[in-house]
Amino acid sequence: MSKILIVDDEIGIRELLSEILRDEGHDVVLAEDAAAARAERNTDCPDMVLLDIWMPDTDGITLLKEWAAAGQLTMPVVMMSGHGTIDTAVEATRIGAIDYLEKPIALQKLLSAVKRGLQRQPPVIAPMPLTLAAFTESASLQDLYRRLRQLAGQSRLILIQGGPGHLGELIARSLQTPGMPWLDLGALNGSIDPVRLNAYQSGQLYLAGLERLTRPQQKNLAAVIERLDRHDIRLLVASGASRDELLLGGWDAALVEQLFAHVLNAPTLAEIRDDLPELVRRILRHLVDTKEVPLHSFTPTAVAQLSRKDWHGGYGELCSTIRNLALATQEEEINLPETFQSANAAEPSAVSPISFDQPLREAREAFERMYFEHHLHLERGNMTRLAQKTGLERTHLYRKLKQLGLHGGRRHEEA
Repeated sequence: MSKILIVDDEIGIRELLSEILRDEGHDVVLAEDAAAARAERNTDCPDMVLLDIWMPDTDGITLLKEWAAAGQLTMPVVMMSGHGTIDTAVEATRIGAIDYLEKPIALQKLLSAVKRGLQRQPPVIAPMPLTLAAFTESASLQDLYRRLRQLAGQSRLILIQGGPGHLGELIARSLQTPGMPWLDLGALNGSIDPVRLNAYQSGQLYLAGLERLTRPQQKNLAAVIERLDRHDIRLLVASGASRDELLLGGWDAALVEQLFAHVLNAPTLAEIRDDLPELVRRILRHLVDTKEVPLHSFTPTAVAQLSRKDWHGGYGELCSTIRNLALATQEEEINLPETFQSANAAEPSAVSPISFDQPLREAREAFERMYFEHHLHLERGNMTRLAQKTGLERTHLYRKLKQLGLHGGRRHEEA
């Protein structure tokens, strides 16, 4: 039995199509608008969707684009409309719809379209990464996505600026074109031979930790920027440093001005705490959709606990924790184990594993943050004992903590 989702704001059409398809032996789910359709898609992915174009809240073409951008267009979709045009049908097909039906829909055309859709083998494509487009309930993330697209229309080079644990990679992935090359320069130690850029024609490059580049790497970056137009490549660079900090660090002034010409300020997870429940649920849903983890959902209590946690390792730490919890849980509903809850109360990062998918430099920084958080907790912020425990000179220790976005309590300086 196939599950078919019918999305149409007209109750008469929903009931008519539902009756026909149920008589054919299908399990039918109804949605009166895009919001209900999203909820059904996220709860239990249907085998097929019949999607009306003209709806009061969000039109069908926009919803289709949203599913495609979020990597959720994993089921065949047939568009329906009583006022469609050839251009609309062509656009829907380009986005990913498999067919287009004009209202009033003839019985035979409906059954033929459903039969073709259910017999259609899903394309073998690499799963799309999670992007800002997926977070439809968050006004702040949707505003961030809008500003990102505005900048992308102005320049091939965008600087993503934010504190430790910002949403840099999620933002960068949000501009990735399906099927086009993507390269994280961190995997190449921050540099790439400019001659090799032709392999990433019409693609995208991403570089995190700009402020850590050496002088030779800075020169390499300048050479790459010069060739962006030639190869139709977009470059997104993430940094926690200001323009003045780079200049004081000896960076070339012309390169710094290029980098700061188009800046997007990226929030940290702490700055969008109210949006964390949606992030938690959406990340897990994406992992399930891309078959990285079995079908799971979080209990409301687990969502609340994860949302209260201080994610010092940022978005990457949150994703790694959700993935590992899903892989370690046998039940369909995930409720956080007691070991997680007690560790979360004492040491937020103690149970947050380091992702082995990230570049060495970022993994090392994540480990250092966890290491210093652990000892800061044990020593209750006492910097004298922390310096002795870690074997670092006090000035170096303060500099390291500042770099990692951590703070020791000077009020605990008693020996």
